[in-house]
Amino acid sequence: MTMTPGLRKLALTVHVTSSVGWIGAVLAYLALGVSAVTSQDAQTVRAAWIAMEVTGWFVIVPLALAALLTGLVMSLGTPWGLFRHYWVLITLGLTILSTVVLLSHMPTVSSLAAVARVADGADLAGLGGDLVHAGGGLLVLLAITVLNVYKPHGLTRYGWRKQHEERARLA
Repeated sequence: MTMTPGLRKLALTVHVTSSVGWIGAVLAYLALGVSAVTSQDAQTVRAAWIAMEVTGWFVIVPLALAALLTGLVMSLGTPWGLFRHYWVLITLGLTILSTVVLLSHMPTVSSLAAVARVADGADLAGLGGDLVHAGGGLLVLLAITVLNVYKPHGLTRYGWRKQHEERARLA
């Protein structure tokens, strides 16, 4: 199945917007985490954790799901295909992994934000800033971006077979 050019452009626009938005939201989350780690002010740490929870659930999670869904639409509706190229499969795998890690980690963020809401200054200092998850997530998202921009060569066996079938049909 191939999308019409107009539908493909619309799907690509939504995909790029959600993917870039995901990266931007993770950068904002990381900045909040740095603020929580470096600040000596209890109110700043409390506010950072509450903002990290809100950013995670209401910005990062929806953008991650949108990027995953629109990536599937793009791969299934364009000649790139889902199973033809290794870079598409690796991108899909990394996106699924990132989304699963995100979804499994967000309840912990909510728990820590709940602690931050009621903790006193001494307890807030021990919360940290969730830099490892955000930093690791950012690195994976940047790797996905590089794969999608450079599209390294390499067809899967399925891709080779489909390519040979198309060439035979055109000959």
